[in-house]
Amino acid sequence: MSATNTPNMSQQEMDNLIAQYDKESAVRQFVGPMKWFTFLLLILFSVYQLSSTLFLTLPPQIHRPIHLAFGLGLVYLLYAGSSKGDKNKVGIVNIILALLGVGVCMYWVFDYEGLVTRTGNYTTLDMVVGGVAILLVLEAARRVVGIPITLIACIFLLYTYLGPYMPGFLEHRGSDVERIIGHSYYTLEGILGTPLAVSSTFIFLFVLFGAFLEKTGVGEYFNDLSLVIAGRRIGGPAKVAVFSSALQGTISGSSVANVVTSGAFTIPMMKRLGYRPEFAAAVEASSSTGGQIMPPVMGAAAFLMAEFIGVPYLDIAKSAALPAILFFVGIWIMTHFEAKRLGLRGLTKEELPDKKEVLKKMYLLLPIVIIITALMMNISAERSAIIGIISTIVVGAFRKETRMSLSDILEALASGARMALGVVAATACAGIIVGTITLTGIGLKLANGLIDLAGGQLFLTLFFTMIASLILGMGTPTTANYIITSTIAAPALVQLGVPEIAAHMFTFYFGIVADITPPVALAAFAAAGIAKSKPMRTGVESTRLSIAAFMAPYIFVVSPALLLIDTTFFESIWVMLTSTLGMIGVGAGLIGYWMAKLNPLERILAIAGGVLAVIPGIETDIAGFILLGLVFGLSLYKARKQKQQLQASA
Repeated sequence: MSATNTPNMSQQEMDNLIAQYDKESAVRQFVGPMKWFTFLLLILFSVYQLSSTLFLTLPPQIHRPIHLAFGLGLVYLLYAGSSKGDKNKVGIVNIILALLGVGVCMYWVFDYEGLVTRTGNYTTLDMVVGGVAILLVLEAARRVVGIPITLIACIFLLYTYLGPYMPGFLEHRGSDVERIIGHSYYTLEGILGTPLAVSSTFIFLFVLFGAFLEKTGVGEYFNDLSLVIAGRRIGGPAKVAVFSSALQGTISGSSVANVVTSGAFTIPMMKRLGYRPEFAAAVEASSSTGGQIMPPVMGAAAFLMAEFIGVPYLDIAKSAALPAILFFVGIWIMTHFEAKRLGLRGLTKEELPDKKEVLKKMYLLLPIVIIITALMMNISAERSAIIGIISTIVVGAFRKETRMSLSDILEALASGARMALGVVAATACAGIIVGTITLTGIGLKLANGLIDLAGGQLFLTLFFTMIASLILGMGTPTTANYIITSTIAAPALVQLGVPEIAAHMFTFYFGIVADITPPVALAAFAAAGIAKSKPMRTGVESTRLSIAAFMAPYIFVVSPALLLIDTTFFESIWVMLTSTLGMIGVGAGLIGYWMAKLNPLERILAIAGGVLAVIPGIETDIAGFILLGLVFGLSLYKARKQKQQLQASA
């Protein structure tokens, strides 16, 4: 590793920062017997998940409870009940809760035939077990995911019970406690429903794939490769951050973890070369957040989307490709203009890792290529993930420094299971929300209410959906955010004629950018912790840099060609080309520089031209190109004039 690629933070400092802004990473650090006990449980969790895909054919009423049993048991052992709790010890209360979590889930396993037979006619013991299961899931979600999703789930449960007392269109006949518990825990429409089904299959295995890749050192390699490709360009470190985060996003679904992993290298480099701390932190936060929309391994919500819509995951990944590229192009453009405006240099050859050594390690990218190939060959997502895991072990054996020992494999199994616990808790809790929606029909009512509020106007419906997603994203992970908005807002968009995949992708995008949108912008705040910048100002800067993420969803709703829906190759290229040119204009206007410094009027014209170019349509494209051509010509003229003046003075 080069000196440039040496982190300015210790591993402990990085872990603490991730835990501060990412509740899913705030696990207890045990020593002694409890450390090895939880380590063994985590390994068993991964082994079970692999076995269930390769060998076991269990009915969902058995497989999903076993998956949840591991999840609940480990959550109560590894996550403290409060910030004041002892982070390194587990008390008797948590041990009891862990045992209860395992017990209520195994109740399904041991009495499977009985529960299926007496559907709708449950015993008192059934009701007690189901009620305890709901409470344990809510508390697990609070510990790992946060209060917002737990509060929303509780509100939905109360709404189900208090239906007859609700005002206006919210009124419904209501359900008694027995029906609520039965629907929430003893059907496949509640806790054990689609969200947990996806967690217990696709998501877990892809998270495990990412954990194995990390063990080969691919994360560090992404940083080195990014330095070689982008380091010597104008404002090199910022472009390294963009490129590295895009690569990290192919294996990581966590914005905060991506920020800390890449930012520990890139943010200090950017500051040394002259970038403002807020800008340096914002570049990393924006790029890392965009990693969740970067195929082939996107955020966990992408797998849920495939299941909700009923299409192969490959279709979701293909549709996300062009918008993801557009997102990173937008950030790259703005970092370039900022570097030009400040006159920042790239890194010198001496500051970069050895190019030959970096290229020798390109074999580390083979597992990603293999998993993409497997998906394109219509191999199931689960099997593709397992192929990816096996290929990672094989590819890592090519060289001694990346070869995985038995200890490394066991650590990867444990790490993958630990990273999946947040998804288990979030999807189980989200299942309660989805279950109440199907029981009460509130989803359709809220969708109709949203359309009525917008007066049937598509743009206003999109705007309200965006605001709802951003508000829900204040402390709620993308997975939970997407589940809620997709069951309420996406149907409203579909009713207005938006293709289903575009409607779901719209809610998915804004659930993601909530991580960098103030007032609660966790990824931006984590980056600010590294840069020692002001968190709120960093959040505002991140939002400005991520303008592409705010514009792209509107583009692909109006022009689904960007998602490769019902389009030709040339139509998609044209939309991508005009959108990219539009991003150049918007970026130049927001930064205040193109070929030379722009005055306020030129900045306004550049932004207006960029927006017009982004809006699909020949008329708007032509108008946008005219304005952009005008601003570009003026800035080019000023740049040449300044150059002549410098030459004359010399």
